[in-house]
Amino acid sequence: MRRFAVEKVRNLALIAHSGAGKTSLAEAMLFNAGATDRLGRVDEGNTIMDFDPEEIRRKVSISMGIAPLEWKGLKFNLLDTPGYFDFVGEVKAALRVVETAVLVIDAVGGVEVGSELTYQHAVDAGVSRMIVVNKMDRENANFQKALGALESTFGRAVVPFQLPIGAEASFSGVVDVVAQKAYVFSGKNVKEEAVPGDLAGQVAEIREKMMELAAEADDELTMKFLEEGELSQEELERGLRLGVHKGDIVPVLVAAATKNIGVTTLMDAIATYAPSPADRGELVGQTPDGEPVSRPIGDDQPFSALVFKTTADPFVGRMTIMRIFNGKVTNDQTVYNITRGRSEKLSHMFIPKGKAQEQVTEAGPGDIIAVAKLSVTQTNDSLGEEARPMVLEPVAFPAPVYSVAVYPKAKGDEEKIGSGLQRLAEEDATFTVQRDPVTAEIIISGLGETHVDVMVERLKRKFGAEAVLSEPKVAYKETIRGKAQGEYKHKKQSGGRGQYGHCKIEIEPLFDGEYEFVDKIFAGAIPLNYRPAVDKGVQETMAEGVLAGYPVTGIRCTLLDGSYHDVDSSEMAFKIAARNAFKIAFMNAKPVLLEPIMRLEVIVPESYMGDIMGDLNKKRGRIAGMEPTGDGKQIIRASAPLAELRRYAIDLRSMTQGRGQFTMEFDHYEEAPAQVAKAVIEAAAANRKEDSE
Repeated sequence: MRRFAVEKVRNLALIAHSGAGKTSLAEAMLFNAGATDRLGRVDEGNTIMDFDPEEIRRKVSISMGIAPLEWKGLKFNLLDTPGYFDFVGEVKAALRVVETAVLVIDAVGGVEVGSELTYQHAVDAGVSRMIVVNKMDRENANFQKALGALESTFGRAVVPFQLPIGAEASFSGVVDVVAQKAYVFSGKNVKEEAVPGDLAGQVAEIREKMMELAAEADDELTMKFLEEGELSQEELERGLRLGVHKGDIVPVLVAAATKNIGVTTLMDAIATYAPSPADRGELVGQTPDGEPVSRPIGDDQPFSALVFKTTADPFVGRMTIMRIFNGKVTNDQTVYNITRGRSEKLSHMFIPKGKAQEQVTEAGPGDIIAVAKLSVTQTNDSLGEEARPMVLEPVAFPAPVYSVAVYPKAKGDEEKIGSGLQRLAEEDATFTVQRDPVTAEIIISGLGETHVDVMVERLKRKFGAEAVLSEPKVAYKETIRGKAQGEYKHKKQSGGRGQYGHCKIEIEPLFDGEYEFVDKIFAGAIPLNYRPAVDKGVQETMAEGVLAGYPVTGIRCTLLDGSYHDVDSSEMAFKIAARNAFKIAFMNAKPVLLEPIMRLEVIVPESYMGDIMGDLNKKRGRIAGMEPTGDGKQIIRASAPLAELRRYAIDLRSMTQGRGQFTMEFDHYEEAPAQVAKAVIEAAAANRKEDSE
């Protein structure tokens, strides 16, 4: 594909609630532009954008699809994002590198939860917005109902730039309100006609509103409108374009993607009203020291790019996808990774087209390219020139909220699973892998149950490692609330050299640390060289746990007395004596189980407040405070035991129909209630018995 001037580029993210038809719309746009010779269909699994085997099997987008097209002298970079909640990280990444978000809604379903959430993400990203009422050919499609829902949800900025001609099976075309023309579709053929008589009054009414909004977009147009009461066609289009660029006007367009009706008129509207990268003004970033810096957009400016996606493949290797914000770059050029402080050579540059790539020799502002085999560069890294570095704002990826433990299905696959999961974590910034230091489990975390399931399927398909999932163990700890002594004499004689070790210890709570060993032996009851063995024996027993097999913490251990044998004593004998003495003392020092308490911040619409607070109370939660956000939502700050929150991501989504969100982080340990401790200890005893059998 040839290079386009930055003014001729349109970067678009297609966003929606799952099932609204984004991918079908993208396929129709690619087909109309001649980027593909067939109209791919999601149901048939042959679309350009959904090429991952899991996407084809599930018939939903789970990764961002990227493809360019040429339309009437312009280049469109289409980013087709998933509509399912678990993959919102892909939506946020796409919105960071485009100038326009195209929200697709179902003409039957109207404004759904995902429509509201993704639209708000677009607002937060500061991009222009356009809305497409899709599936106008479906039974029960109702444009006026959908428009009413859009206006009540998103406000007066929503303006229908097009009206449908017919609906359901009779949907045949659209009326362009701005141009006051009708377009009737028959396959790829489009016939221009006069506005149907039954729509003329509505067109006139909408144009009147358009005039006012267009006039508000520019001071000169405002004066003209106040003086003369109307704007010329050219002034109307200019005002509307400015309003769309600012986000003050949100055009509503009409289509039936699978029948390719209204798609070319939608593409024309994008070409006319969507901003180019140059329309956004200067590029803003900061120096590595944090000082603000801005530059005009142009090929002659220092190179600046942001990596927003990474794909990992065991055969192809790592593919790094970046948006070039400024300057130009050529194949084999060396650039500077400002985030890592390392240079990288761009040896293999491509334009991504679904799962295919087209090699290019140069790219400039507004372009989206993929580069193979970079050594250190990762998602969210800023690339540029070492002499004039600019750090770009990274993608604000959401933190993982749902975790499971992973075990290999087959013995010997531990290393394969570990390396495969790490590669997948490089690919997806909302997916993490870590080993729990207390339970020794490998814990993977994502944005929901489906997200985690997809990653495990990719682990099997890409890296040949099958994994078994289970609910993670809670990282309990053990401690004491009292003081007690323990004494044990380890004595064994079975021919030859025997074993002898004897120690007496005292343990007590340590409130400002995890462990302290105090030696109070006087004279030579235990020789100096054996006393570290007592310390080591105690620490080993603390690591294994006494009550339920969880690590012991908050202990001061004092060595009081003991005895030894000139021949039979050894370090091992004193370790064994210390271990048993500690267990005796521990069980007599009011042992308790500690559970991890998490700090929660839950953001929900006010209408769900009662349900959420009631549920947190059931989960042994404590409400710390509430704070309104100013947009009809409340922030609930609370704490609750981790044991009660393992499936909170699923519970919250169910209670709020997906409108709630939360963050969670470890806060502290505190004593578990008696009934909880009893259940954990009994379960641990049962497991030990099962293992011994």
